Amino acid sequence: MASYFIGDVQGCFDEFEALLDKIDFCPDTDQIYLAGDVIGRGPKSLEMLEFITKHQDSIHTVLGNHDIHFLSIANGIKNAKPSDRFDALLLSPRLSFFVDYLRQQPLLIDLPQHKLVLTHAGITPQWDLATAIDAAQRVSQQLQAADYTVLLTKMYAGNHDNWLAADTTLAKNIVAINALTRMRYCFNDGTLELIENCEPALSTNELLTPWYELPSRMPSDYRLIFGHWASLMGKTGHPKFIALDTGCLWGNYLTAWRLEDQALFTVAAIS
Repeated sequence: MASYFIGDVQGCFDEFEALLDKIDFCPDTDQIYLAGDVIGRGPKSLEMLEFITKHQDSIHTVLGNHDIHFLSIANGIKNAKPSDRFDALLLSPRLSFFVDYLRQQPLLIDLPQHKLVLTHAGITPQWDLATAIDAAQRVSQQLQAADYTVLLTKMYAGNHDNWLAADTTLAKNIVAINALTRMRYCFNDGTLELIENCEPALSTNELLTPWYELPSRMPSDYRLIFGHWASLMGKTGHPKFIALDTGCLWGNYLTAWRLEDQALFTVAAIS
């Protein structure tokens, strides 16, 4: 029995299958945790959702920004772009099932027995762990509610980048979505900067710092696993922050990290 954490698949289902073969995944004994962005921009988002919904007892995911973007498209809030490559998924007779599956998924998975937490983009330095868990749960409650599209509609309006300045429940939920699914850089006070996506060595804005390099309020014995930031190529320089998006979508590779021995497994992008 083993537990594996896998970076952003983004519809690259062939590589995902190859990675499962490489780790000899057994759904009866192993557990897989996906770092979000399971769909979007890759060629086989439909096949990806068909597979992980078939194995919900052994495959778990947090939501990423592309997963939430898809929920907005499926509900007519945003228009799909050709680069999203959601056509097959949107035309599937099981579309409503996949929408309901995604909106039931969390934005954060806490594994206290392993002193480990998983989110798509990270945890803002403005939060301690308890605040992060509470903020993620509040967003999940809204996404699981009958009127969940209200949140999806509102989250694209305004500049919601600072948890400490958010003065309404809606504002806090939007900041939480941005922090958990879109964050890369922050200003020194923890305010999010949601545009820059280059690797830190190439950033020319001296006011920005990778979120994981700012003073953390996380427990010192915890590790945090995240995806989202492909240009990092898995390198943070901090053993407690484990980056797993290694750019499979962009022609690099898909990565899995095994909890029990911290071994890394990769497969190269197929196309």
